[in-house]
Amino acid sequence: MRTMPLLILLMACSAMSVHPPAAAQSPEPPPAASCGPQGSSYTRTTLYFGLNRKTGTISEAQWRAFLRDQVTPRFPQGLTVWEAGGQWRRDDGNIIHERSKVLLLVHEDTPAVRSAIAAIIAGYKREYQQESVLWETARICAAF
Repeated sequence: MRTMPLLILLMACSAMSVHPPAAAQSPEPPPAASCGPQGSSYTRTTLYFGLNRKTGTISEAQWRAFLRDQVTPRFPQGLTVWEAGGQWRRDDGNIIHERSKVLLLVHEDTPAVRSAIAAIIAGYKREYQQESVLWETARICAAF
């Protein structure tokens, strides 16, 4: 019967670790990660532009014109573009496969930059009758 008090003690300790005190349930968010001596904190935005549209395909010349007229003036400090193959589900449930352009931007996170990105997306959707442009953003450390 000596094992009974030990068993009760183990069960009590186990219960405490499963149900931490209320203060431990909502910790403060961790501080922003340090980028170290050679990096700085930036935002990486990746945009995915489909090249299909109802009237055909967006040509390479049309893409270059869009990049020249809409993107480069807003991000003259630099950008990266590559071609990809993607798929997505239309509103009617059909899966569509299409060539895409991927645009990568590394920038500071400011309201002006977010507005510039939103303008690029809106311009592409309007000019090429697109339903959407995928926009993803992440905090990164970078050095130039």
